[in-house]
Amino acid sequence: MKKPKYIFVLGGVMSGVGKGVTASSIGKILQARGYRINPIKIDPYLNVDAGTMNPIEHGEVFVLDSGLECDQDMGNYERFLDVSVPHENYLTSGTVYKYVIEKERALGYGGKCVDPVPFICEEIFRRIDLSVKKTKADITVIEIGGTVGEYQNAMFVEAARVLKLRHPGDVLFVLVSYLPVPSKIGEMKTKPTQAAVQTMNSYGVHPDIIIARADRPLDDKRKEKIAFSSNISPANIISAPDIESIYDIPLNFEKDKLSSTLLKLLKLPERQSNLVEWQKMVNRAKAAKTEVRIAIVGKYFKTGDFVLSDVYLSVIESLKHASNFLGKKVKIDWLDSNDYGSTSSPQVLARNLKNLKQYQGILVPGGFGERGVEGKIKVIQYARENKIPYLGLCYGMQLAVIEFARHVLKLKDAHTTEINSKTKNPVIVIMDEQRQLMADKNYGGTMRLGAYPCQLKSGTIAEGAYRAGQRLLSGGQIEERHRHRFEVNPAYVERLTRAGLIFSGTSPDGVLMEIAELPHTKHPFFLGSQFHPEFKSSPLRPHPLFVEFIRSASQVK
Repeated sequence: MKKPKYIFVLGGVMSGVGKGVTASSIGKILQARGYRINPIKIDPYLNVDAGTMNPIEHGEVFVLDSGLECDQDMGNYERFLDVSVPHENYLTSGTVYKYVIEKERALGYGGKCVDPVPFICEEIFRRIDLSVKKTKADITVIEIGGTVGEYQNAMFVEAARVLKLRHPGDVLFVLVSYLPVPSKIGEMKTKPTQAAVQTMNSYGVHPDIIIARADRPLDDKRKEKIAFSSNISPANIISAPDIESIYDIPLNFEKDKLSSTLLKLLKLPERQSNLVEWQKMVNRAKAAKTEVRIAIVGKYFKTGDFVLSDVYLSVIESLKHASNFLGKKVKIDWLDSNDYGSTSSPQVLARNLKNLKQYQGILVPGGFGERGVEGKIKVIQYARENKIPYLGLCYGMQLAVIEFARHVLKLKDAHTTEINSKTKNPVIVIMDEQRQLMADKNYGGTMRLGAYPCQLKSGTIAEGAYRAGQRLLSGGQIEERHRHRFEVNPAYVERLTRAGLIFSGTSPDGVLMEIAELPHTKHPFFLGSQFHPEFKSSPLRPHPLFVEFIRSASQVK
């Protein structure tokens, strides 16, 4: 095996500067050169994984095939590279420290004094090495979370420094830094980036490439100033202005010949680049004129005066993938489910519901807890009765089943035991294996997580969508990712089915209901999935359920 190469991506000046999409784009342009790319994300949190983090504070929790709950950047990696990333590719401080402490408790270090250096560093190396061997990668792109200068990620930067000492010529550092343009000054300022480089130097590492993020392109004067102060060639400073679509980033990087520069620094052959399909996808998105208006009804939007769309990042991207595939442009509005609940007056509620008619499709994403649930059920009822295309994901499917049970089966108190443990009609119940875990307050990493097979019923909307999208496995099965504790109660399946609800996807043994839908004769598109299809959509391979949802929505005037 050839010696593996490593590219570390760090952030400077502020958080949210775009390290994740930068790492993804670097991976994409090198993948287009024919190299096997291995993306790794390192988070400095003491959380063992992202599963117990508040989505409003941290953003979306992404789930891998293995079931690992991780940072949303892992979703970017998979979407850009169109790969399934193994669980070894996500590290947190909590993961690393937990392993080292447990090993020490078991005398795994032979009674030595276990210090962060070298033992934490060695554990980081072990995990990176496991990932490289598992993926057989040529180049591993490693994003270190946080911003240089924070003590939380210092140990990972130290590990990167040592790795470069051990593998001279095989390790590069990319700094993604922000250049502000203060409105009262009107000039792009380079000093924060210069300071970030100096901070990197204090750790014993130096950037080989600087990705200059700003609201506008970087001019030559600014490049010269950064190059002079940072001891780096102007050619290795890449302008990364704000753009409409993140999928433009790899193409923008190639305008500055970034992949050629990276390969030259890594002493790798400069193979022919192939971004033809990617360029077609980007061009199609730019050419799309016809809008499809979609309402996403959730409760994780508001953080102070701002709307945090990152909570549903994979859902948003999946809608874009499907719309682009169909030559459409999706227009998303965020609707707070609390505006449709019992706290609104009857007049306000009626007005809010009537306003839903302006949308061509309604989507209720996953979630947990009681807040906003009754509002979501009201919205689902309106979508069903007014023939507005509806897509429910995880909780969105469970609430659709509850709505159907209440208003079609006339079981007025039908509910999920997650909200009402004493309901007389528990149409959604906790899984048997989950009950004791909840009683023991064993929450982290214990849900039904990761990829599971699902058997589709022939002749249904779901089966047709997967067949058209070429995602059917042998025997009419599919494989999708889960993240939940509650399921449709088997005791109600026959009654729901007799009333017209079709469970078009089930677990292979027929016990768990995975997809619920209404037939075309009753509704143009009314479908919910217990799994999360948004975790398996990419710009070059949009998810079939999202494609059918957007196709149906685009036919609504």
